[in-house]
Amino acid sequence: MSSFSEKVKKGLEEILEYKQGKRTLRTKLINLPEPPLEYGAKDIKKIREKGDYSQSIFAIILNVSVRTVQSWESGARVPSHSALRLLEIIDKGIYRPNLSRKSA
Repeated sequence: MSSFSEKVKKGLEEILEYKQGKRTLRTKLINLPEPPLEYGAKDIKKIREKGDYSQSIFAIILNVSVRTVQSWESGARVPSHSALRLLEIIDKGIYRPNLSRKSA
């Protein structure tokens, strides 16, 4: 029997043992975060202005295009779930970008 077949057979035997109460399974509880907050066009603009960022700087911070920031703020598009999480992190003050650059 091949190594793969042996692993499958062993796994199936372990499932049967679990079903018969002869084996317990390891479990690990993980606390998952709540879904990100929903931000509308006015909210996004408020977050940007609170940080005193231009649209181009805000786009760099979020790693999106300036056009994307503009479309969010105009309400033409809505941010993805990952972008909403980034907006929430900035909004809550968890991340404050340091945009100062040292000259060489």
